[in-house]
Amino acid sequence: MKKLTLIFLTLSTLLFIGCSDEKKGADTTANEKVIKVGTSGAYFPFTFYKDDKLKGFEIDVWNAIGKKLNAKIEFKTAKFSGLFGMLETGKIDTISNQVTMTDKRIEKYDFTTPYVYDGAQIIINKDNNDIKSFDDLKGKKVGVTLGTNYAQIVRSLDKNNEIELVTYEGNGFEQDVKLNRIAAFVQDRTSAVELIKKTKLPLKIVGEPLEILTNSFPFVKNEKNKTLIKEVNEAIEELRKDGTLKKISIYWFDTNITDK
Repeated sequence: MKKLTLIFLTLSTLLFIGCSDEKKGADTTANEKVIKVGTSGAYFPFTFYKDDKLKGFEIDVWNAIGKKLNAKIEFKTAKFSGLFGMLETGKIDTISNQVTMTDKRIEKYDFTTPYVYDGAQIIINKDNNDIKSFDDLKGKKVGVTLGTNYAQIVRSLDKNNEIELVTYEGNGFEQDVKLNRIAAFVQDRTSAVELIKKTKLPLKIVGEPLEILTNSFPFVKNEKNKTLIKEVNEAIEELRKDGTLKKISIYWFDTNITDK
């Protein structure tokens, strides 16, 4: 009987040790710093797929942030219009897709230090000589990406509702401008320049920026994220000081869009 009891105690001890080691391994994995970043993967050259691999300015910036924080960056892609839903349901920690800090968004989300400064521009067919400024868009169709702040910018300037907004999931408006199905689209200047350069489409930028854009990373407002935002802010400042942000920007755009 004593032998059976001794065997039982020995087996129980071994089982406990085995379970403890297994739990320790799981905790190590669970405690690894992982930042889940949502992006569309369809906004060249900021975030796009090439040979089934996610690339772009946003990807390089977050990989650099990850190195500073000794964290793993896990990218999750979805249409831009669905990214804020993923953010609010906790599927991602933040969004990296040229998110502009509008008053409405600042009320709802906490943002990190800005990392990009740009301008909202009008892009038209290069053979169109009638549109030179925002006033020339009255009575015409103008394309914007669904879920972006460009629709809000156009509406705020179109006091008498004289412009017909056409929304697109992702891009597509550039082809419609080429074919004169719509008169123009509104996008950030940097993306527009790179789009024209890459695609060789018959497009051109006209007029002054409709609005200066300050872009940052949004987080849901809670205590947990305050710590993460502080860490990301410190990483951004370090990357700005050591020249990494500028280097990434020059690589993708031949200019520095990370400083005012």
